[in-house]
Amino acid sequence: MTDVVQELVERSNRLGADPRNTNYAGGNTSAKGIATDPVTGDPVELLWVKGSGGDLGTLRPEGLAVLRLDRMRALTDVYPGEGREDEMVAAFDYCLHGKGGAAPSIDTAMHGLIDAVHVDHLHPDSGIAVAAAADGAALTREIFGDEVVWVPWRRPGFQLGLDIAAIEAENPQAVGCILGGHGITAWGDTSAEAEERSLGIIRRAEEFIAARAAARDTHPFGVVRQGYEPLPDDERRARAAALAPVIRGLASFDAPQVGHFTDSEPVLDFLARERLVALAALGTSCPDHFLRTKVKPLVVDVPPSAGVEEIVAALRAAHEAYRADYAAYYERGAAAARARGEEPPAMRGADPAIVLVPGVGLFSYGRNKQTARVAGEFYVNAINVMRGAETISTYAPIAEEEKFRIEYWALEEAKLARMPTPKPLATRVALVTGAASGIGKAIATRLAAEGACVVVADLDAGKAAAVAAELGSSDVAIGVAMDVSSEAAVRAGVREAVLAFGGVDLVVNNAGLSLSRSLFDTTEADWDLQHNVMAKGSFLVSREAARVLVDQGLGGDIVYISSKNSVFAGPNNIAYSATKADQAHQVRLLAAELGAHGIRVNGVNPDGVVRGSGIFAGGWGAQRAAVYGVLEAELGEFYAQRTLLKREVLPENVAAAVFALCTADFSHTTGLHVPVDAGVAAAFLR
Repeated sequence: MTDVVQELVERSNRLGADPRNTNYAGGNTSAKGIATDPVTGDPVELLWVKGSGGDLGTLRPEGLAVLRLDRMRALTDVYPGEGREDEMVAAFDYCLHGKGGAAPSIDTAMHGLIDAVHVDHLHPDSGIAVAAAADGAALTREIFGDEVVWVPWRRPGFQLGLDIAAIEAENPQAVGCILGGHGITAWGDTSAEAEERSLGIIRRAEEFIAARAAARDTHPFGVVRQGYEPLPDDERRARAAALAPVIRGLASFDAPQVGHFTDSEPVLDFLARERLVALAALGTSCPDHFLRTKVKPLVVDVPPSAGVEEIVAALRAAHEAYRADYAAYYERGAAAARARGEEPPAMRGADPAIVLVPGVGLFSYGRNKQTARVAGEFYVNAINVMRGAETISTYAPIAEEEKFRIEYWALEEAKLARMPTPKPLATRVALVTGAASGIGKAIATRLAAEGACVVVADLDAGKAAAVAAELGSSDVAIGVAMDVSSEAAVRAGVREAVLAFGGVDLVVNNAGLSLSRSLFDTTEADWDLQHNVMAKGSFLVSREAARVLVDQGLGGDIVYISSKNSVFAGPNNIAYSATKADQAHQVRLLAAELGAHGIRVNGVNPDGVVRGSGIFAGGWGAQRAAVYGVLEAELGEFYAQRTLLKREVLPENVAAAVFALCTADFSHTTGLHVPVDAGVAAAFLR
């Protein structure tokens, strides 16, 4: 890695690490330098610039696009004009050096055409507040004098690059510019100078906004509406958990979505103010914002003192109106595009990405947890921008037609088309009990690998958190403490799942234990313990989760990990086998009751899962080995030899069956028990 590339990556990481500077995957940085052409051995001037879709905070050298600067600048001679802007991104491919690294972004021209060696283009809240102010040009002069130049709104692209390059050439005293409705760009002869200038623009804008705010005697969002104050913490979280499944179902009308919930102070303050509805209706401004949040959110203009049923009714009515409004927005934009001789992409869906509920918080949605979380973060950025713009002027986002042109840009459509094919369980949220070890851990691991968001529920909170961390970040899995024999603990665990991912789609009742004792040695406490965990526990988890599944209206799956012993009578096993039979019949009963809601209920009957099993490691293995007269270390092989297939059953085999049952291949199957026992004739289902 050359020094110039190392400097660029380090600068990018520093800038991207502070949310005041730019948002996730927002903005881009670049550097120019000399390298050796591997073909001719001659020096060649190159441009390194953050590639399309990358994130500054986590940028690595492989995330940079690498272009021949002479070829990139030669494109000015063939640029066909703003009407054919999209063609220029494809032309960048002919300017790549070697393999070229990451795909060049639409902002590549801005970085290449500016003469300065180092260039930063960022989306700070303070800078966008100035950029989205009605008198942004005058404010730019007031704040920065002639050091920073105002650039009227123009869609990102080659022409914008030409405009900024001209500004740099005509204003040698300038260190950067404010891009109307968009963000900031700064440049420097060294990496340190570019970074210092970028931060200088951001901090000066922040200080100006703060000074104006201190001088005001009114809040830019208006007064707090009586009755719209945030609910107390516990009540607010409970209300959010009650509403989340309904909202997720509405947001998934066109396509399934994962959810995220935010109730930070800036959000709750915005939701309580009198100008909430009017400002939200104006939509977001920065292209980075509305590409992730849609042009505006859905607002439920109901006081939090209203009951859940009243808010749900208002949600359904607001959702219907939102869909109609978005469809009309699309038709207006599409008509304007056709008038320009363009055929826009088909409407991608009319459901909201952001839902605002006063007193409760912000619900955001996306194709996965990260996308949903980032959408929520971007709307918080938008709130900050609106507050800043209203503090120093009037918030004036770019025109609707321009928003449509960005949202339905052919380049954006191409970016979406390049995305990898979703995994089979993408957008699904799985709750697995007893998931900190053995079969449960194997199931959680498989479901996460297949694209599901996973809630690792276990009696041991520490172990649950450790397994979740093994599966990935909190965008992939979380660990929750859950004593399945406690109604309150089950309710709390399901609530955590709903607040983390928006709802639940797939429930696996796996928590269990066993004591191998004869009828005469089985105590009442033995009986109660096993029935409380497996029979009662499965009932409590299924009941609480089914409420979420029904409220979502998206169907779903409940899977019971029962046992061969649910149908096979063996010695010294009265309590365990009886409770497994109870679980097996719960499958049939719930399949009959929940089928009307599109919820499938199926079971898996494992046997002889010795390796990796928490039950066997906890003493059950030694007890069963004693019953059968074999060494405990040989128990797995003993079980294998008594099967028809002569194969040992592993936790991963059970996980595979659970995964299969939850795929579209079993869309018409409910009430089924799948044996995963390598073939035990005595346990054949009849």
